[in-house]
Amino acid sequence: MNCKQTVEKIRKFNRFYADVLGKIDQEIYNQSFSLTEARVIMEIHLSNGCTATEVRKKLGIDRGYMSRIVQRLESEHVIIKKQVSNDKRQYLLYLSNDGINILNRLIDDANREVGRRIQRLSAHDASKLVTSMETIEAIYMKSALTPPDVLIRTFVPGDVGYIAYLHGRLYENTYQFGKKFEYYVMKGLTEFLFDSEGGELWVAEINGEIVGSIAITKNNRTVAQLRWFLIDERYQGMGIGKKLMEAAIQFCVEQKYQHIFLWTVSILTAARHLYKKYHFVLTEEKTNSEWTESMIVEERWDLDLSTVRSDEH
Repeated sequence: MNCKQTVEKIRKFNRFYADVLGKIDQEIYNQSFSLTEARVIMEIHLSNGCTATEVRKKLGIDRGYMSRIVQRLESEHVIIKKQVSNDKRQYLLYLSNDGINILNRLIDDANREVGRRIQRLSAHDASKLVTSMETIEAIYMKSALTPPDVLIRTFVPGDVGYIAYLHGRLYENTYQFGKKFEYYVMKGLTEFLFDSEGGELWVAEINGEIVGSIAITKNNRTVAQLRWFLIDERYQGMGIGKKLMEAAIQFCVEQKYQHIFLWTVSILTAARHLYKKYHFVLTEEKTNSEWTESMIVEERWDLDLSTVRSDEH
């Protein structure tokens, strides 16, 4: 079977199966909650403490629609919102007792309707149906678990503008940082372009797309600063940050820097975890009210490179 025939058969199956699922969903979700709302309820249950943003991204829901769903579920006491202790703007979502009862009812309705759909199948055909579904799932899971090739390279003309764009988009969408923060990033990158002596900037690339960055700038003869460390939110959790961090630290060792420092903010929990892993130590804190409507805490982290050299030996 050639590629075109394969694609056509997959599309034909998708049309057929979408029709089957549509009829099942119509029977189940024609009462209190839509299919999307039911999926949100299930995802909150499975995650047991997740943000609306995490649910929205996982299920591919529009930001505005997700906001309306959360508002409805909260007003009807289906979910409970709890403020994150280290970030007053973030809330974790949990099912209430009423929400758990609603979820159990939705599950019972779904099981009953699917059971009705397969009751005319023989035991042999039902077994073949399940085996076929498991085969499809296994093939796609294997494909999803195969990590893409990540290229770490030094920057070329055109990269820096895109890095500024990634910073502006990520920090606005996720943390509601404003225009002043984007100006701060662009100003620093422009200065780096004008004079990058003693420093370097790397980008992470997947299939030709820039998905992350990190840079080292010279502070003085023995001290370097780590800057513009970022991973596109779509590619976080893939080990890209580790590769970028190792490139930056290795460069500092080769340049004979004795010390590296960086500034970050306390709400970047994943980045802070990585800094700790590479033996950076929190040394200073200060408040900042310029970038967001609420106060945030900036942190300075320091690394004595003699610990890196001693670890290597």
